[in-house]
Amino acid sequence: MQTWFECKVRYLKIDQGGQERKVNDNYLLDAVSYTDAESRIIKQMNEITRGEFEVMNIKKSNITEVLSVDGEWYFKAKISLITIDEEAGKEKKVSNYILILANDINDALKKLDEGLSYMVIPYVVESIQLSTIADVFPYFEEKAKIEPDFSNGEE
Repeated sequence: MQTWFECKVRYLKIDQGGQERKVNDNYLLDAVSYTDAESRIIKQMNEITRGEFEVMNIKKSNITEVLSVDGEWYFKAKISLITIDEEAGKEKKVSNYILILANDINDALKKLDEGLSYMVIPYVVESIQLSTIADVFPYFEEKAKIEPDFSNGEE
């Protein structure tokens, strides 16, 4: 299961008028711990910004899944699933948050339905709203380079 972290970063950005201004952007990334999240966001920001930046905040996100194919904006959807607690014999409502990359709210709803078409449990879309997330960095495990150890004289 993925653990998503929201990272708020402050840096200088050149606006459309060519002026530099400080901005605070939120990024979502998959990491195994807060330390991993901090090192990954620093690495990502070094690649996409020029100059200094400051990681203002890192927190665990309540997002459980990210649906990103193409689009201009990230939308955050809240869905509810009704499950049955067999021990108590009662219905239980479980909420999940999903981030969707889409061009508008109608496109987001369509992509949400397509992305959740695998579910056999019925769900209800409680809300969809424009998110403050600027970009998403999923975790891709890099293949470790295995180098031979010649320290003992063997090849």
